[in-house]
Amino acid sequence: MAADIWLNETLYADWGQRFRVVRELARVTSDFQDIVLFESASHGRVMVLDGVIQITEGDEFVYQEMLVHVPLLAHGACRDVLIIGAGDGGVLRRVLQHRGVARAVMVEIDGEVIRLAREFLPAIGGAAWDDPRAEVIVGDGIDYVRRAADSSFDAVIVDSTDPIGVGEVLFTDDFYAHCARILRSAGLIVNQCGVPFLQEEELRATSLRRRRFFPHVGAYLAAVPTYVGGFMTLGFAAKSAGLGALAPAEIGARAQAAGILGTTRYWSPEVHAAAFALPPYIAAALPRS
Repeated sequence: MAADIWLNETLYADWGQRFRVVRELARVTSDFQDIVLFESASHGRVMVLDGVIQITEGDEFVYQEMLVHVPLLAHGACRDVLIIGAGDGGVLRRVLQHRGVARAVMVEIDGEVIRLAREFLPAIGGAAWDDPRAEVIVGDGIDYVRRAADSSFDAVIVDSTDPIGVGEVLFTDDFYAHCARILRSAGLIVNQCGVPFLQEEELRATSLRRRRFFPHVGAYLAAVPTYVGGFMTLGFAAKSAGLGALAPAEIGARAQAAGILGTTRYWSPEVHAAAFALPPYIAAALPRS
């Protein structure tokens, strides 16, 4: 009988998780990173970049729903949305679920991530790849925001790796300054800021950096099983106040109008509102007003 094969995540030196591999689907070294896709025994298909779990079929809905629906509904009138990263297509699909979105531009630096996701994780992106409102660009996100016109987007959603390697430029002053420039007067940006129990400095440093360019900075929570270490924070920076102050009834009305109410597995109006209630150990990493 063949021995079990396990994949060990390499994100942390002293703690981690492992998955039993049913079969390997692809192993590619792109111009930017090592990419592995495999069928797991517990979470369906899994994508790994440079040894770090990025997405699983089993729990991708938690992260993707919260990364997209919270900012779009908090804004309330997003028509033009810029997505940086998110090469698996899940963010693009959920952005396009919103009836009011007229244009979704997705910029992913690694075309191999898109190719492999479309081949091996087709349900995550679904039909979004062929939606006429979608513009998918294989290119550098920081270069795109440098060139984009002033006030051309309502929201920027960044779905990147941690601020190391290929994702590092998406956590810089230059990037946030250009995002502030291309966002309209009620615009906002959201990006993952890690798991504060293990990556507190990521949330702290990113929040301080965004504060230089946006008057309103904060975070909200999502419990994603494969992002181990407790709550993941999704950090936001906004030009207008009140992102986290909406009541569930108002959020539900906006979701009904957007066409997403009843389509989600994690997000709900109540979860949306509660996600802004931060435990003190996480709130302590945010800049004081």
